[in-house]
Amino acid sequence: MPLFLDDEQTMLRDTARDFVSEQMPVAHMRKLRDEKNADGFSRDHWKSFAEMGFTGILIPEADGGLGLGHVEAGVVLEEIGRNLSPSPFLTTAVAAVEALRGSAQRDRWFPGILAGETVAALAIDEKPKHNGQVAMQAKRAGNGYRLSGAKQFVTHGHVADLMIVAAHVEDNADVTLFAVPAGTAGVTATPERLTDASIAAHVQFDEVQLDGDAVIGGEDGGAAYARLLDAARIGASAEMLGVGGGAMDRTMTYLKDRKQFGVAIGSFQALQHRAAHLYSELEVARAAVLKAQQLLDTGSDEAAMAAAVAKAMTGLATTLAVQEGIQMHGGIGMTDEHDIGFYMKRGRVLAEMFGDTNFHADAVARMAGF
Repeated sequence: MPLFLDDEQTMLRDTARDFVSEQMPVAHMRKLRDEKNADGFSRDHWKSFAEMGFTGILIPEADGGLGLGHVEAGVVLEEIGRNLSPSPFLTTAVAAVEALRGSAQRDRWFPGILAGETVAALAIDEKPKHNGQVAMQAKRAGNGYRLSGAKQFVTHGHVADLMIVAAHVEDNADVTLFAVPAGTAGVTATPERLTDASIAAHVQFDEVQLDGDAVIGGEDGGAAYARLLDAARIGASAEMLGVGGGAMDRTMTYLKDRKQFGVAIGSFQALQHRAAHLYSELEVARAAVLKAQQLLDTGSDEAAMAAAVAKAMTGLATTLAVQEGIQMHGGIGMTDEHDIGFYMKRGRVLAEMFGDTNFHADAVARMAGF
C-alpha cells in the first residue's frame, strides 16, 4: 500500500482542515479554558462534526455511517491536533466505534454518535501511567455482573453518555469490555483539569450492577479490547502528529517573520539545519502512522506492532517539534499569550495517553522477540 493519501482522502483532508481551522482554532480552546467550561469541549461543535459526517466515518454504511476507515479518521484527527481543538472524536467516533462494531450494543449507541449527541469515554487505566494491565474484576451476579474498582485518566468521563470499562470476569484471563450508560448507580466520576486544559476523571465503581447485555464482544472479548487499544493508540498518534505539525508550521512562520540584525532568523544556517531535521522526523512519523492505519483497516495481525511503532515515533517527533518550537521562539514561547506553549502541553498529554514512547518501544521489542 502506498504511504500517501489518495485523491478522495486528500479531499477529505482539505475539507477537514478548512472546517476545523475555521470553527475550532486555537482561540476556541483558549475560550473554553478561560471560561472554565465544565464539559471540556463544545457540545455545539460536536454536533457540527456530525453534520459534516465526521462522526460516522468508521460506522458501517449498513448502520447509517460512511463506512470508511482509520486512514480517513486519522485525517480528521490530525486537523484536530493541528488546531488543538477540544473534541470527543478520538474516544467516541474512533475508539468506541471500533469496539462496538460487530456488537449488539451498536444499535443502541451508533445513532447518538452519528447525531453528535453521544459522548463516549474509555475507562481503561488504573495507575498514574498506562501500563497495559487491567486488575479490575467483574463478578457474576445473577444474569448480569457487578463491577467494583477504580479507573484513572478517563477523558470525558464526567460527562460521558457511555463509558466503556475494561475488566476481568472473575478468573477469566481475557479482558472483557462493558458498556456502562450515564446515570448507572454506583458510578462516581471526579473531574480533573489537565495541563492542556482538557478534563479527565477519576472514576469509582462501587458494586455497579450491570445486565448481561452490557458485555461488548462476549466474556472472551479480548479481541474487542485489543481492537479498541489499537484504534485508540493509532488515533492518538494521528492527533499527536497534528500537534507536531501545527507547532512546526507556527515555528516556520516565526522564523520567516522574526528579524535580527536586519534579516529573518530563518536565514541563519543553524536554525535551518534544526528545521530540516524536525521536518524529516515528522515525515518519518507520518509514514509510521499511515502504515498503522492501513494495517488496522485491513485487519492485519501486524496492526498491534504497527500501532506501537506509530505511538512511539510520534511521541518522539512531536516532543521534538514542540521543544524546538519553544526554543526557536525564544522568550515569547514561554508566555501564555503565545500559542506555541499550548502545543507543548497538548503534546505532553497525548504522549501519555494509551502508553508513552518508552512503553511502546518496549512493546515493539517484546513483540519482535527481544
